[in-house]
Amino acid sequence: MNAEVALEKPAQESMQVADVVAQRIERLITDGVLKPGQALPSERRLCEKLGTSRSALREGLRVLRSHGIVVTKHGKGSFVANLSMRETAPLLHLFSSQPRTLYDLMEVRAVLESEAARLAALRGTAADLIIIRRRYEEMAATQEAPEKTTAEEHARLDHAFHRAISEASHNPVLVHTLQSLSDLMLNSVFAAVNNLYHRPVHKRMIDRQHGRLYQAIIDRQPETAERIAREHVNSVRESFMEIEQENQRLVRATMRLEGWS
Repeated sequence: MNAEVALEKPAQESMQVADVVAQRIERLITDGVLKPGQALPSERRLCEKLGTSRSALREGLRVLRSHGIVVTKHGKGSFVANLSMRETAPLLHLFSSQPRTLYDLMEVRAVLESEAARLAALRGTAADLIIIRRRYEEMAATQEAPEKTTAEEHARLDHAFHRAISEASHNPVLVHTLQSLSDLMLNSVFAAVNNLYHRPVHKRMIDRQHGRLYQAIIDRQPETAERIAREHVNSVRESFMEIEQENQRLVRATMRLEGWS
């Protein structure tokens, strides 16, 4: 069934086609095929490339405009919005609609947070270390009875600990960059907590890494702190990938069980 036939069905199914069109354009943006500020191809060209009808394309573009991902200029056409960190809502939507980009964010976290940890161990003042200790102890206090703390609270405490470390780096540009990413970072931290903390093996790994990172900074070991911070973020990223693969295997097995293959 092609898009034109699908659009003859009820409005709800038509909107589903529009959502698919929007997601495919989002994918082109997150892949870097369409860049911020770039004009979108003509409607005819987009319809050819996406294999859809003009009405579905227009509905898809309307969805993207509502999320601030595409802007339309009268008489000039539609453009990819300039997705700066000052406007995080469109980025947050892209991250939630394209889950694989979570891995891209984790790569950025590994680079930025490892450098922040190194600088914190080198430059952190006595006051900075007190704040880091307080944030670590608040986070560690939940380890004794994790069932009494919500996933959101775990994520907030985790994020506060890493933020205290970044502020101890005394690099205003680094602190500002990490702060600009704050909402995106908190999303990834929440995803980690929500997916990993109820798995005993992964939870113990995260708790152990936090403890080692804290100790390396307190002991003024910059190279060790940098390495542990990078290993921490990368191991969380790898755990996400394992869980995703596990879920895909479960879906395939369920489909076979239900006679889909």
